[in-house]
Amino acid sequence: MWNTGAPADSFYEVRPECTDVPKTRFKIRAGKTLSVRKWQAAFNPEGQLDISKTLNRIHRGGIHPSIRGEVWEFLLGCYDPMSTFEEREAIRQRRRIEYATWKEDCRQMFPVVGSGRYITAPVITEDGQPIHDPLVLLETNPDKGPAVPQDTSTADGNPDGSRSTPNNNLETVKDPKIIQWMLTLHQIGLDVVRTDRTLVFYEKQENLSKLWDILAVYAWIDKDVGYCQGMSDLCSPMIMLLEDEGDAFWCFERLMRRLRGNFRCTDSSVGVETQLNNLAAITQVIDPKLHQHLETLGGGDYLFAFRMLMVLFRREFSFCDSLYLWEMMWALEYDPDLCVLYEEPDIGNEKGEGSKGKAKSIRQCGKYERENLKAKNSEAPLPISVFLVASVLKDKSTKLLTEARGLDDVVKILNDMTGNLDAKKACTGAMKLHKKYLKKAKKA
Repeated sequence: MWNTGAPADSFYEVRPECTDVPKTRFKIRAGKTLSVRKWQAAFNPEGQLDISKTLNRIHRGGIHPSIRGEVWEFLLGCYDPMSTFEEREAIRQRRRIEYATWKEDCRQMFPVVGSGRYITAPVITEDGQPIHDPLVLLETNPDKGPAVPQDTSTADGNPDGSRSTPNNNLETVKDPKIIQWMLTLHQIGLDVVRTDRTLVFYEKQENLSKLWDILAVYAWIDKDVGYCQGMSDLCSPMIMLLEDEGDAFWCFERLMRRLRGNFRCTDSSVGVETQLNNLAAITQVIDPKLHQHLETLGGGDYLFAFRMLMVLFRREFSFCDSLYLWEMMWALEYDPDLCVLYEEPDIGNEKGEGSKGKAKSIRQCGKYERENLKAKNSEAPLPISVFLVASVLKDKSTKLLTEARGLDDVVKILNDMTGNLDAKKACTGAMKLHKKYLKKAKKA
């Protein structure tokens, strides 16, 4: 049995030289935090899960770090709670094979994938020509040698100046889809080395390369979105919580089903704009004075909240507290139909598509999802993350109204919150605002 009020930081060790990391507020509490014993007791002998009790426990006290990964697989819709142990194992093995196949496809196109290494320099031009700059060819990792083998020979050069010797695996690429994918690989590497760099876990080369591999494979299979900055922040916890790389990939892929709309960009708009517009509409209803003030300062587009929505508050909370916030959000939003929806063959299907009018057990839904079902709104429900941001703004309303004289002040006030937010309080505030918003929207 663990101690009441035990801190959870020991599960996510911080490098000793990193002294400015926000303190973790989340504590493991007996009777509140979902324990190993309570989790195991929620399954019947065949392996079917009583998800409703689990959701309530998570909302009250989060998940014990030792079982966080396997619980997240259910919260994110990897598995149907009514599936059996045997059915889940079959699905798990099938998905691991599918991921391994995709990874091998990527390795065939670019051999660094799956090699235990990663790249941080461009390897190809926009017209598909390999880059033979020494900085590219000699990019190394301390114990693994060159990330891309170097060819020092000039005698074997082709008449057009390209290299095709056995020591050089870079060749001219003509397929525009492969070119587009390869152009993102170094950007993934640059983000990987900056992601959660305060954690001891990422001192290991193998963990950095695993994160790079998963993001590279995802960028290949989801060609509509590819890779965008911020995805490494969303994927990083999956690597830490799930030992098998394939399992970590699928957990990340399920999270992206919820969030990929934020990352889909066109020439004229950024995907997250829809949520920013929703945030503006909510604030206008809930706190009209603050909304008017922000508009006067030139912040009516709410772009100052961009980061919070894109990476789900990863920068505003400590690592451990951000995980606690996520699992509370997902427990509140939980929809038992998620797994069925996500099993559609098209990776572009997103949460909620095709679910309108489908019968579901309200008891198996999260509290936030139940409120939306009761409201019987014809429009797709807004994600709880929008109300979380609205709750934070509401909490800082007085400070923003009295001290913000420009957008720089708004950004500073919000940045000063880093490490000072309470995840449980933020979720409670979001639920209250959501209820208030539904009432006002109904009257309107």
